[in-house]
Amino acid sequence: MRKFLYPTIVAAMLATSVGAFAADTTTTDAIKAFDMKAMTLTLQDGSVYYLPKGFKDPGLKVGEKVNVTWHMTSDKHEVDTVTIAK
Repeated sequence: MRKFLYPTIVAAMLATSVGAFAADTTTTDAIKAFDMKAMTLTLQDGSVYYLPKGFKDPGLKVGEKVNVTWHMTSDKHEVDTVTIAK
């Protein structure tokens, strides 16, 4: 019984600790498309970022360079902050 229990415990510990290493990432690029209805921001490289509920538009315009801080949730880029690059 122990030979099955220990590997299971170790695997469970490793699986739960992987999430602790997930960190926010920052990307800087120009806006290709911005859709407040769909709550999406598409950058020139084709990446689509999903904006959070209650997102306040800081005056984003197509072609403007922005810094996007985001994290992955499932297979989506979830935005934490969007700021206009200076």
